[in-house]
Amino acid sequence: MQTGRNLTLRILLPLAIGIAVVVWLFGREFSLSDLARVPWSGRTVWALSLALLAVTGREFGLALRFRVLTDGRLSAMAALRVTMMCEFTSAITPTTAGGSAMSVWFMHREGISGGRAGSVMLVTLLLDEGFMALAGPLVIVLLGSDALFGFSDGSGAAVDQGIRAAFWAVWGVTVVWTALLFVAIILKPAAMSAIIRRIFSCRWLRRWQKKMDGVAADLSEASRRLRGMGWRWWTKAAVATALSWISRFLVVNALFAAFVPEAPQMLVLGRQAIVWLLLTVSPTPGGSGISEWLFTTYYGDLVGDRSMTLVVAVMWRILTYYIYLAAGAVVIPAWSRKRNLQ
Repeated sequence: MQTGRNLTLRILLPLAIGIAVVVWLFGREFSLSDLARVPWSGRTVWALSLALLAVTGREFGLALRFRVLTDGRLSAMAALRVTMMCEFTSAITPTTAGGSAMSVWFMHREGISGGRAGSVMLVTLLLDEGFMALAGPLVIVLLGSDALFGFSDGSGAAVDQGIRAAFWAVWGVTVVWTALLFVAIILKPAAMSAIIRRIFSCRWLRRWQKKMDGVAADLSEASRRLRGMGWRWWTKAAVATALSWISRFLVVNALFAAFVPEAPQMLVLGRQAIVWLLLTVSPTPGGSGISEWLFTTYYGDLVGDRSMTLVVAVMWRILTYYIYLAAGAVVIPAWSRKRNLQ
């Protein structure tokens, strides 16, 4: 009963935050008469179908990566279950925490050994962080800094500069974190393990020493396993990672095709890399509240109409966030009961 109550509270908190921000934004910018201007046509339905296809592509990419990284030890259905549960965990925790840590437990309950599950979790972190570290500068080179950060046409220069500064700060942290993961997992696992053990042997950190000793051991085991993997294995994992992220980005492209077809699609896509990088440091569960504000602020110039921007923002959050709250609320309890985890 306690587990069920905690789960309900974790679902309701981000839901309440997101709805509160949406209501606040709609109250300032939207009226019921604006609904009449929302373009509904065959093209709209077709584009929304593409948005759902992009959501499916993301889940396929993540499940495929779990299959690749476990060398097929996770069945297709088990990999999909782990994917959905990780997405749900990410939705109910701050994005700085995410669902990666819980993936070890989920995989272990699906029959993957603790050591292998730990190594898979570390590699998924490395691949995700590495993708975002590359995607940010790449879109700036391809599209230009002014197109990505000059969105307010001078009327809100402080917001422009704030998002630009936040992007580079988060990108810098991401690059450092990716480099540390690469060194820890691939280059110098023994040295990193020794550093971790040494740091947490200090008197004021000793309460976490046992847990971090386990992390150090996982690093060593992960490195031994990963060094034996060939370039084909790494290529498959990298392709699955790129597929999952690009599919997530393309959800917005499909929504713009539905509601704002005149918007430049490459710019819409490029801005998604900026948005998701910024959301990696959101302190709220699943980026609730911050995501809605960031989207309406950052994409407003491409839509032009504030009311329509809000419509697109809400659709985006439904397809990239609320859908996982709903799916997780169904999958997690059933999965827990099946394994007698309640």
